[in-house]
Amino acid sequence: MTGRSLAYLTSVPIEQVKGLTGKRGQALRKAGITSVTDLLLHTPRRYLDRSTVTPIGSLTAGEEVTVMGRVRKVSTRRPRRNLTIVEADIADESGSVRCVWFNQGFRARQLTEGSEVAVSGKLETRKNRRQMNSPAVDMLTSDLESLVTGRVVPIHPSVGEVGPGYMRRAVHNGLLRSRPILDPLPGELVSRLGLIARDQAVATMHFPETMEDVQPARRRLVFDELFRLEVALALNKRRMIDQAQGFSHPVDAELVRRDLSLTATRMKLDWLADENLDPGLAAEIRNSLDDTVTARIASREDLHVDQAGEEDRDRATVMASEFTKTLPFPPTNAQIQAIFDILSDLVVPHPMHRLLQGEVGSGKTLVAVYALLASVGSGYQAAVMAPTEVLSEQHFISIAALIDGAGMAPAETGGEDLGMESLFSQEPGEHQVSIALLTASHAEVNFRPRGATKRDDLLAWIAAGKIDIVVGTHALIQEGVHFQRLGLAVVDEQHRFGVAQRVLLKEKAVDVDPDLLIMTATPIPRTLSMTLYGDLDVSVLDEMPPGRTPVATRAVDPAGLSVVYEEVREQVGTGRQVFYVCPLVEESLKIEAASATAEYERLKAIFPKLRLGLLHGQMPSKDKEATMRTFRAGEIDILVATTVIEVGIDIPNASMMVIQDADRFGLSQLHQLRGRVGRGSHASLCVLVADPTTDEGKARIAAMVSTNDGFRLAEEDLRIRGQGTVFGTRQSGMADLRLADILKDTDTLISARREAFGLVADDPELTAHPDIKDEIKEMLGDAVDWLFVS
Repeated sequence: MTGRSLAYLTSVPIEQVKGLTGKRGQALRKAGITSVTDLLLHTPRRYLDRSTVTPIGSLTAGEEVTVMGRVRKVSTRRPRRNLTIVEADIADESGSVRCVWFNQGFRARQLTEGSEVAVSGKLETRKNRRQMNSPAVDMLTSDLESLVTGRVVPIHPSVGEVGPGYMRRAVHNGLLRSRPILDPLPGELVSRLGLIARDQAVATMHFPETMEDVQPARRRLVFDELFRLEVALALNKRRMIDQAQGFSHPVDAELVRRDLSLTATRMKLDWLADENLDPGLAAEIRNSLDDTVTARIASREDLHVDQAGEEDRDRATVMASEFTKTLPFPPTNAQIQAIFDILSDLVVPHPMHRLLQGEVGSGKTLVAVYALLASVGSGYQAAVMAPTEVLSEQHFISIAALIDGAGMAPAETGGEDLGMESLFSQEPGEHQVSIALLTASHAEVNFRPRGATKRDDLLAWIAAGKIDIVVGTHALIQEGVHFQRLGLAVVDEQHRFGVAQRVLLKEKAVDVDPDLLIMTATPIPRTLSMTLYGDLDVSVLDEMPPGRTPVATRAVDPAGLSVVYEEVREQVGTGRQVFYVCPLVEESLKIEAASATAEYERLKAIFPKLRLGLLHGQMPSKDKEATMRTFRAGEIDILVATTVIEVGIDIPNASMMVIQDADRFGLSQLHQLRGRVGRGSHASLCVLVADPTTDEGKARIAAMVSTNDGFRLAEEDLRIRGQGTVFGTRQSGMADLRLADILKDTDTLISARREAFGLVADDPELTAHPDIKDEIKEMLGDAVDWLFVS
C-alpha cells in the first residue's frame, strides 16, 4: 500500500495540524510532541464506551461508574478556613448526579454550565440524591458531536493546558491529513504474525469502533516500536562483526569447560567425604552434582587437559588448566557456562561484545580472570576499568590474589629495573602474570612492595608491553597511557561510564579492536536486557557458590534503634565487623559527606568502647584507601559510610549492615549495599531503618525483606518505578518507549527481536527494506548515534 510513512511524517511540524498553532503548538513542543508522527503516537490513556452508555437514572449506589452528561449548575462554598467545596450537577435525559470536590477550587473554573463532561467515581446516595465524591473529570465539550456521541470515546492525555478534548480533535485532524499510512513491514511477516495493517492500527488506536478493536491495534503498534529498536540493535551488532579488525585467541574452550566441570565435581565429592560437613550444605552439594561427570571420576578417568599432553596445548589453554587446579571453591554451573561462552567468543576472529551480569557474590571476578588469562596467554595485554578507586583497588587485590594462589605471580623485586620479562618473551610453560593498578592517585604492581612503584615507570612498562593486566579507573583512558598490545577490555559496572569512555578505552589498542567484556552486579530483567543490551551477547550468573548463607533482612522503625545498637555490640563481641550506611542526600555530595561525618560523631558517643571508621566520597583518595585497608585488616569494628561502598567491597568478616533511612534508596541500590555482607561463612543480617511514607517506599522495603533474589528484585524495581526511569542506565539520550511495557509485552518483545535479527541476517544493509531503514533513522533520531557505537 502506498501512502505517507511515519518517517516522512516525522519531518512534518506539529503546527501544520489544524488547531495546533500558537500557544497550543508551543505546549506540545515543550512536551516533546514536535511532529505529526509524535502526535499520532500520543495514544489515549483510556476509553469511554459511549456506544452502550448507561443512563444516570439507571445507576445503582455502590458501583464504580463513569457517567456522561452536561453541567447543569456549578457552585463554590467555603464553610470554614482551609476548606473549599465545589459542587456540580451533571445531568442527562434520565436524571442527574451531584459531584462534590474538596479543596479542588480549580474545578469551578474547569466546569462551566452547559459543558459536556464524563465523570468517574463511586456512586453514593445522600439525602435520597445520587452523589459522587471527588470523581475524575474528562472534558468532552470541545469536540464536534461526531467524536463524542454514540461511540467509543478516546481520552487522550492532557499536554500542558491542552486538554483531552483538544488533543482528540487535533489527532483526528492529523489522521485526516496523514492517511493512508504506509506499512514498511513485509506483507508475509504481517500475515504470519497475525498483525493488522499499520494504517488500520493507528486509526483504530485513536478511534476504535468497539472496545474489542483496541487490543489488536495496540499489539501492532507495540510490535512496531520494539521492532524498530531491535533492528537498530541487530544492525549495530552486525556492524561490530563486519567492520571490526579482530583477532583470534588460540584457546580450547571445550577442554577448559570439561576441566572446570570435572574439577568442580571432584572438589564437591571431597567435601562430601568430610564427616563434619554441615548436613544442609551436603544436601545442597549432592543436588548440584552431575551424574555423568561423577561416574567419570569414579572410574578414575583423567581429569585435567594438561595430562593429555601439555606440549600439544596452546599456552592460554594450559594457563587456564593450571589456574583451575588451584581454585579455592568449586565453580558453579553458571560460572562454567559463562567461561565457556567467553572463551568461545575469543576463539573467533572478530571482537567479543559480551555482557556478564550476576548477583552480588556470584563470582564474576573469577569468570573474568579466565578471560584475562586467555588474552595474556595469547600474547596480548588486558585492561580492567572500574568506576571508583575503591572498586579498582578491590579488583587489583582480588585478581592478584587469585593469580598468586595459582603460582603465576612474578617474583617480587625492589630494584630499579623491572626485574622480570613480560610474558611475551617467556618460554612456553613460564606463566608469570604481571598485574598493575593505575588510578589518579596510585600506581602499584604485583611484583613490588606497596608504594615502591613510580607512576612514570609504570606507564613506561605498560607501553613496552611488560605489564600483562592493568586495573584502573578512568585514568586508563587519559593521555599518556599507551598499551603495546591491548587485546581485552573489561569494564565493570559499565552503566557508570558513558559510551565515549568505553570507546576511548578500546581505542587504546593499536591496529586491532580489542574484545570487550562488560560486567555488572546490577541484575537486569531479561526483557530489559533484550532492549538495553540487545546488541550484546549476555551471560548470566544466576547461581551462588555452595555454602553461602542468605543474608537475613529486617525492617526496623527508627524508634527501635536501641535494639539494633545492642545487636551491633553483639556482632562486634563475637569478632565480626559492621557496616553502618548513612542516609542518602541527593542535593549535594558535600552535604552527604557532612551528614556522614555528623553520624560518625553521633555513633562514637553511642559506641565509646568500639573502634569506628568513616568513609565518604569527599575524602582524599589516600584517606579512603587507608580506611579500607584498616577495615579489611579487622582494625575497625564499625565502618560508617555513604554509598561509596555500594559495589566491589569484599570483607568476609563483615556480618551486619545497618542502612539508615532505607526508604530513600532505590531498590537496586539497597540490594547492592546488602551484598557487602554475607560474603563469609558467618550468618549475616541487614537492618533497614525506615519509616516510609509513600506507597513506593513501602513497596521497596517490603520487597527487600521478602527476597534475596536480585533478579526478582530487578523485576519488582521495574514494576514499581516504571520503565521510563530505567532507560537512562545505558544512555540518557534514548527516548522512552511510548506504548510498549517490557514486563507486560514480553511475548511481543521476543517476537520482535526474532524477526528483527532474522531480517538483518538476510539483508544486512536493509537494501531490500529502505522504508524500515528510513524509519529507524528518523524515529530513533539521536539515539541512533549510540546504537551504532559500542
